[in-house]
Formats: sequence, structure tokens, C-alpha cells
Amino acid sequence: MKLIFTCLVFITITINSFTQSPLKLWYNKPATTWTEALPIGNGRLGAMVFGNVEEELIQLNEATLWSGGPVTTNVNPASPQYLQPLRDALFKSDYKTADALAHKMQGLYSESYMPLGDLLIKQSFAGKTPTNYYRDLNIEDGIATTKYTIDKVDYKREIFASAPNHLIVIKLSANQQKKLNITVATKSILKYSIANDKNILVLKGKAPSHVEPSYYNPKRELVVYEDATGCRGMRFELLVKALHKDGTMFIDSNGIHVSNASEIILYVSAATSFNGYDKCPDKEGKDEHQLATAYLTKAIAKNYQQLLQTHLKDFHQFFKRVSLTINKTESNKNNLPVDERLEMYRTGNADAALEALYFQFGRYLLISSSRTPNAPANLQGIWNKELRPPWSSNYTTNINVQMNYWPVESTNLSELQQPLTDLIKSLSVTGKRTAKEFYNINNGWVLNHNSDIWAMTNPVGDIGKGDPKWANWAMGANWLSRHLWEHYLYTGNKMFLQQTAYPLMKGAAEFTLDWLTKDSSGHWVTAPSTSPENDFYDGDKKAAMSISSTMDMGIIRDLFNNIITAATLLNTDKAFCDTLKNRLVSFYPFQIGSKGQLQEWYKDFADVDPHHRHVSHLYALYPAKEISPLTTPALSDAAKKTLTLRGDDGTGWSLAWKVNMWARLLDGDHAYTLFRNLLRLTKENNTTYGPGGGVYPNLFDAHPPFQIDGNFAGTAGVTEMLLQSHNNEIHLLPALPTAWKDGTVKGLVARGNFVVNINWQAGKINTATIQSRKGGTCTIRTNQPIVIKGMNIKSTVSTIGYLLSFKTVAGKVYQIVTK
Repeated sequence: MKLIFTCLVFITITINSFTQSPLKLWYNKPATTWTEALPIGNGRLGAMVFGNVEEELIQLNEATLWSGGPVTTNVNPASPQYLQPLRDALFKSDYKTADALAHKMQGLYSESYMPLGDLLIKQSFAGKTPTNYYRDLNIEDGIATTKYTIDKVDYKREIFASAPNHLIVIKLSANQQKKLNITVATKSILKYSIANDKNILVLKGKAPSHVEPSYYNPKRELVVYEDATGCRGMRFELLVKALHKDGTMFIDSNGIHVSNASEIILYVSAATSFNGYDKCPDKEGKDEHQLATAYLTKAIAKNYQQLLQTHLKDFHQFFKRVSLTINKTESNKNNLPVDERLEMYRTGNADAALEALYFQFGRYLLISSSRTPNAPANLQGIWNKELRPPWSSNYTTNINVQMNYWPVESTNLSELQQPLTDLIKSLSVTGKRTAKEFYNINNGWVLNHNSDIWAMTNPVGDIGKGDPKWANWAMGANWLSRHLWEHYLYTGNKMFLQQTAYPLMKGAAEFTLDWLTKDSSGHWVTAPSTSPENDFYDGDKKAAMSISSTMDMGIIRDLFNNIITAATLLNTDKAFCDTLKNRLVSFYPFQIGSKGQLQEWYKDFADVDPHHRHVSHLYALYPAKEISPLTTPALSDAAKKTLTLRGDDGTGWSLAWKVNMWARLLDGDHAYTLFRNLLRLTKENNTTYGPGGGVYPNLFDAHPPFQIDGNFAGTAGVTEMLLQSHNNEIHLLPALPTAWKDGTVKGLVARGNFVVNINWQAGKINTATIQSRKGGTCTIRTNQPIVIKGMNIKSTVSTIGYLLSFKTVAGKVYQIVTK
């Protein structure tokens, strides 16, 4: 399967003339830890560049390199028999028994995302101290550069990951002739061997057949290579080719040796035998050697400048669609290294350019990690160095993989959702099997809280060892369905809705119809139900398994209403929609608790952890639209109270989620407070799970440890402050923070397929443009009166701000002028 990207719109970025480009992360010393290294990627190959002088370390990944193989079936055939007893216990408020029964309904743990290997570039300078050291990551170009001077010779390394040419390219140069003397070596923490094939350094390896999650340590082998089934443990291959100007080269068991060269180009190619979620990666796998060799052969037929220009053209077509400048006249700090800027920011200094850089860094990471069919960005994007990475670096579907894709449509990167759509299609197949095997439900498909490249859908836990508060959560298919619907809303692609989105959404709803049950008051509820990863007090006892959590019902309401709207657009499935409507009428309603908060569980239970990092019960506020200050003010006030009680601290990704929620509540200053917390500098080895998250020196999100979802959600949060479109209208500057007094944003996308540019001064819109890509009615909400230039249309006063509605023509740009 070939993934094709089509450029939808090009918008030119204007870069201010600073000492350092505002679109660079730069530092004056090498990385000493992984979270100081700089990431590059082409969607499939990823690398972390450390910038060391005498022994450069480039840690490599390949998006499809995972442990394991296709999902094992029928691992817990007894599971369905416990569903009704579990429900009976819940309706009797016997939460202890319910918890014990939930353990009996678990399957196996997911597999883990694996590191590919390390590339080492050794240059001996006899211990001489370099001067003029500099390293950076240009996120506009997707190039990492390291420079330094030794003995009056200026050395330079440039590294980029080319998507069109499927490989990583490294250029080493010096300002004097014949000064490059290097040894290039490779290694891996997986099982591997090294060979020399026609002057190409070859690393061949095999991934484990199973890796236990890092948080689970049973008394057995934790990393297993043996496989009795012959169906688990994929092969992989890494190739390195060196071309040099001047000097000599040879390869031995220690690597590639180049002496007295003036310039060296390293071509790094890799591939795995992954052949789909349902194929044995060994006996049914692709030929990884043929793939890696073909990529390399095609690349070395081109010179460096050809490879570079092809890379830049490809990368720019995505990155340059959006630009953001905030407080242009503010005293800038781009002439300082990013780690120093973060230190200053932590103490309260203003740095709007750093905030804009962080926004664009999220887009950079998405372009670099989500371009591989069937392998969307995982919990760490495509960057991982661990054999047993945090949370298996898998797809955690109770929020985390969804967060990865929150900015994909609004920041003009719509094509990059395709890998997630691929995975959802696979999940719908394995999820149908899980519905039958674990719940004896014959209709539709289900997804629990963890998945992997093999599209695992069962509740995890090694058949009884997982905690039900996260393991036994069955709403993943319903939540992921929102991403399919969003893709339609942003693009207006009716063929995608009809052929892809609607069938998958309907399948999720079919399972849910059978999953719902009635409580004693006649309401349709979910049982068992959790509010992921949180606990409550039942009297003086802790519990997590309950009935009809607010998150469950919010997700299902959202799914059912979206299907009804989609079916109407497609003029299909009237009887099915009538069934959904009848269910919705009798859904367990949202409840407002004793503190004025949106109630999290079926009853107004006390919180075990009042400041818990998950705010799952506010799904209806964000990412859905069932709660809004514009449409449901009472519920909106309850949601605000919930966030106030939860507090403004938390892990990195939790802070990012709250940024989006406060923006949806139209409180830009509170959203900004959380955004500043999100950029709180966090150092390596801080593994607290409570307050303390933020950002590492390389701008990776710190849970801690590293989780990339906070980066993506942070980018989405900035977008929500500047543009919202979930209420069938385009709301310009809905939650603009006071701190962002002036600015320009270009290229954001609103639902309905409108491209939006906004220029504001002193906190108010100066000018704006709306480009309609497909035509249709456009409704604009602003905080001040506006008119459309050249049209006799003026905004009218609304309960919140001003509204203006008009018909658009596809391709036409409409200029907004303030009165």
C-alpha cells in the first residue's frame, strides 16, 4: 500500500530577521541525555541527534519495528461468563466484587515499540577542546546541524530524514581540505549481527517475540526472543553507505573507516519485515533486505544537493502552510539557546517567540512521525531508545493516541491523519473478534485502552493482572470514531464519509447498542464503566469500577449524534438512526454534583485524588462539543468548576489537555496560565506521576517521562485559543490571552474546509481572511463588529460577541474588516 499525500494549500511564512531564526532550536553544547538530543524523522525513519564532537551518537528508529506478532486469539474464553455477574454486583453497589470479576475478563498485554539501533561517528581529536560549538534543529527545513572548531578547522555535520527518498542523509564537511578522519559504527540493543556487503555496512537483526510492559515484572523472562508459533518477532536491517571526496575508505568488523577526506556523505537506510497487522512478520514478512537495498540504491544515484532539494520541497509543502508570530515588537530572546530561554521562562520572563516555536514544534513532530501506512505516531512519536519503553510506547486509546492527532486538521496537516485511519480500519477487524470473544457480543467492534501495531483490542492485564480502572475500559472505538468524523468535517470529503468513516462509526455504535444496559430508573447506562485511571471513595473504601461514567455517556452521545448527522448527509440508514435517537432520549443524563462540578461517576462520589491528571468526564467539552458556553451555559459552568477543583498543575499531557478545555470555555488567560505551566522546564530522571510535568530541554513533553501527546495537544491548545469552529461557526480569537496583545496567524483550518488568516493588534482583530476550499455557508463569530469587504453584510449582536453569516464560493478569499 502506498501512502499518497496531496498538498491542499500553500501559505508563505515570513521569518523575522533575528540573530537566530525563530524556527530553530539551538544550543551551545552537546546533548548529555536523550531528552536534550534533537529529533528528525521522515515518518518512518527517526533519529535523535546528540551533537557530540569526538563520538557522535545518532539513535535510530523505524516506525514499524515492534515486538510480537499478530494478536493471539481466544486467550480468555471464560471472559463472557463474568459480564452479567459483574453487572449484577455493580447494580448492588458491590464494587469490590465487581473489581474482582473485571480481573477475570482481561487478556494479554500489548507489544512494545522497539529501538532500531545506534549510529556512531567517531572523530579523534586527541582530546582537544572545541571552540565555537553550536548545534540546532531547523524545524522549518527538517535539518539538524552541528558545528565546532578545532585547530582552526571548522567542522560541520548536517542531517535530515528524507521522506521522498526513504532514508537519512548525513553530510560531514570541513573548511579545509582532507581534514575528515572518521569511523562509522552501528549497534543495537536487539539481537543483531554486522556484515560488509559490497562496501555497505549491514546490521541485520530480529525483534523479540514478546516484551513485557515496563511497569509489569512477572517472575519470568521479560524479553523473549524464542517463539514456538513461528509467527512472532520481525526481522529488520540497517544499511550505511559512505561516499567521500578525497581520501581513502575501507570497511572491517569495527565499521566504516574514512581517512583524509574533504567531504563525506552517509546514506542510512533501514526496513523491517512488517507486512500488516495480520501477517506473521517472519514467515509471511516482507523482504527487509530488498526494501532497504532498493531505497539505498535509488538514493546514491543522486547527489547531495538533489537529495536535499527534494527533501526541502517535500517538507516545506507541509510545514509552510501555517505561520504564527506573536508580539513581534517584544524584546526577543532568539539569540539565546533554547535551554537558557526555558530557564528564564520558568522564572516568569515573557518569550512569545518561544511560545510560537513550541506551537510549530508540535507541527514539526507530526510531519516527522505520521507518514507511514498502518503506523500512526505512537506514545513517543517514532523516537524511542528503550528495550522496555515507558508504557510500551504503544497506542494508549483512553486519550493519548487521540491527543497525537488533535492538531492534524486545524493546523493544515490533514493528510497526516491517514496512518491513524489505517490503524482504525485494522482495529475494526480485531475489535469485532474481541467483542465476541470477551463479551459475547456479535455486532460491531470494540477497542479497550491499549493497542499496538498488531491492532490489539482486548482488555489488557495478562489475564487478571491489570488494574480494571484502566484495563477494562471499552470506549476506544467510539472515541477514535470522532477522528473519522472530524476528518470529514474539516475536508468535506463525502466519499471518505461514505466509504470509510460511516461504516467504521456505525460498527462502533452497533457494539455500543448491545453494550448498553438499563438501570433501575430505566436509563440506558454502561456497566462496567470507569473514568479512566481514576478512583473514588465508596464510603471509606477505594473503588474504580462503576456504572455509566460521565466520560462513557459523553463519548456515546457524541458518537450517536455524529452518526445521525452523517446518515442524514448520506441519505441512508433511517431505521438505524431511529434506534439511536430512541436510545439517546433515555440516556443517563449529565449530573451536577454537590460542589457545582460536572459529576464524574454515576453517583456523587468523593475523589480519592482531587487533582488527578485525567479529566475524562470533560470529554463532552473537549474534544467533543456537547458542552459549550454558547449552547449549554449551566453545564459549561459545571465544567469550569470541575477544572477549578482539579487545579492548574499536573503532568505534561494533562496540562495540555486543560489548555484546550479552558480555551473551549473562552477563558484565554486561564488557558495561557496552563500553557506556561506546560513549558515548565523539566530535567531527566524526574519520574513523578503527580505535579511536575512540563517540557524537556529539547522541547519534548515531560509527563514525565517523555510522552509526545503533550506536544501535540499543546499545539492544538494554541490553535483553540486563536480559532474555534466546533459550533458550526468560525470563532475568531475566541480565547486570546491578554499576554498575546499583537500577532498574526496564517493557514489555520476551520471545519467546513475554510483556511483562516488573522492579524490582531491590542487584543483585537485588525484584519482577517477566510478562504473557502469547497464553498457553502460560512458563519463567523467575533468579539467585535465586522464586515466582509466588497459585500453588503454586517455582523449582528449575539449573546457572546457578534455573528455574521454568508454564502461562499469554492476557491474564493473573503476579507474581513473591523468596523
